[in-house]
Amino acid sequence: MAVIVGSVMTSHVPAIGGAIAKGLQDEPYWKPFFDGFAPVRRWLAAVRPDVAVVFYNDHGLNFFLDKMPTFAIGAAPEYRNADEGWGLPPLPPFAGDEDLSWHLVESLVADDFDMVTCQEMLVDHAFTLPMALLWPDQRWPVRVVPVCINTVLFPLPSAARCHRLGQAVGRAVQAWDADARVLVLGTGGLSHQLEGTRAGHLNKAFDLQFIDSLTRDPLWATRFSINDLVKQVGTQGIELLMWLAARGALPGAVAELHRNYHIPISNTASGLLLLEHRG
Repeated sequence: MAVIVGSVMTSHVPAIGGAIAKGLQDEPYWKPFFDGFAPVRRWLAAVRPDVAVVFYNDHGLNFFLDKMPTFAIGAAPEYRNADEGWGLPPLPPFAGDEDLSWHLVESLVADDFDMVTCQEMLVDHAFTLPMALLWPDQRWPVRVVPVCINTVLFPLPSAARCHRLGQAVGRAVQAWDADARVLVLGTGGLSHQLEGTRAGHLNKAFDLQFIDSLTRDPLWATRFSINDLVKQVGTQGIELLMWLAARGALPGAVAELHRNYHIPISNTASGLLLLEHRG
């Protein structure tokens, strides 16, 4: 059976892609952010995952406001990205794991999650930038399964439901009849708001409490309504839903091996958390 090795949760601001493309990783503005990934890369080199299940949100590249599924999953042999208007160069394509994708589709539907199944799927910066941060040579050593959660068009799925989605994914992965080591990647957030009278909103205290809760009390954030979470972290900070789903996919005990938290990154509180599965 497959084994879940752990989870990495990180932010995905488009400006990160610009910094990578321009080689700005050692600039004072960026260095505290990029330096945070060295321990995660060492851990990945040691555990050598075969597959990454990636919880992320689409910003209009694959889904737009006229058709925005609550939950969608990729079941394609390959995933590519395209120009989103940020001027970011496209990254090499990502090989899909169709066997795990279809196993997850069948298991999640049986678990009463109505997934939109995508046999063709473009992936945007929310997917590509975390992958480039983990493997900066962009020679992807893992196959991937994208799992997309709507955080763009209200109404949004509740924090509790996103956590339960992660739990269902975790159960399915552990029941997958494959000799594979699986990494769970959750991308987005933390606190930020890009529009309106609260543009530039940050909430460091809540961010740090949220990060702490993922080890100590992973259900803590599920007790907040979506509106209450938006008040705390901003309309884009609600991307922490992907962190919750990724945490839900780790059944049993976990150990926090590393974290980093840095602001500002394009008016976004940028977080990084590495949890090893000890369940």
